[in-house]
Amino acid sequence: MSARPKITTWDYVTGSARLVRMTNLVIVALTQYLTRILLIGPRHEWKAIVTDIDMFVLSLSTVCIAAAGYIINDYFDVKIDIVNKPERVVVGRYLKRRWAMGAHQVLNVVGAVLGLVASPYVFIINVFSITLLWFYSERYKRLPFIGNFIVSLLTGLTLLILTVHYPANRHLVFIYAVFSFFISLIREVVKDMEDIRGDEAHGCRTLPIIWGIRRTKTFLYSVIIVFVLTLFVMARALQNNLLTLLFLLLLIPIALLVLRLYQADTRRDFKDISSLCKIIMLLGLITMIWT
Repeated sequence: MSARPKITTWDYVTGSARLVRMTNLVIVALTQYLTRILLIGPRHEWKAIVTDIDMFVLSLSTVCIAAAGYIINDYFDVKIDIVNKPERVVVGRYLKRRWAMGAHQVLNVVGAVLGLVASPYVFIINVFSITLLWFYSERYKRLPFIGNFIVSLLTGLTLLILTVHYPANRHLVFIYAVFSFFISLIREVVKDMEDIRGDEAHGCRTLPIIWGIRRTKTFLYSVIIVFVLTLFVMARALQNNLLTLLFLLLLIPIALLVLRLYQADTRRDFKDISSLCKIIMLLGLITMIWT
């Protein structure tokens, strides 16, 4: 019987970084700052925006709550992740479950307090987000669609929360929040198709499990159509021809997404589509430069 390999300090550090999805947290913060500079503006005052204490506090509160959400999600999903993503399991391997729960609670408290420092309205939104993330991880993730919707709603909310404190150009921020919502929704359903084996083994009732892969694909085609139509309707309502043109260019990777979805059959295929959704999200955010 082989001895269990010793866990080093570096293992704890890298494990903790994976647990809170450090890369995702950096993306959340950068997205908020880009939105603040490029959409809300004024752009020529970008140095003042970068050093704005209020913006830093607001963004840090969002990052803390997102990190807490990742921790509690992994806390409840250890058994499922052992089947779906065994190499990414952190809770119970590098960090004890009670330490993970303690970190989750501390980050939530810090996020809520920082939100209160920024604005009472930001505090309310943060408490709402904390509550949703708990119920998502504990219950709704295992139910059809509602879990997907919650994650997507909170993704859009990371942009909309900026308009509480910085109301300029709310209409533009709202369009990009809707864009983030739809791409996130598509990706979340695709991830359910990717993880169907582990989810089904542990009693989850996601869309691919109750509908099957084919009907779930049909549902996603419908979501993509609504997504595209919504973007163009909002762009035309603002009479913003440049934004309309930028969204037209985004139809190229979206068309590729539809094609790959139609052809997808294996877990690897769905993983690649999930990555493609991330690329489309990034391309959408890049269009902020010209908006």
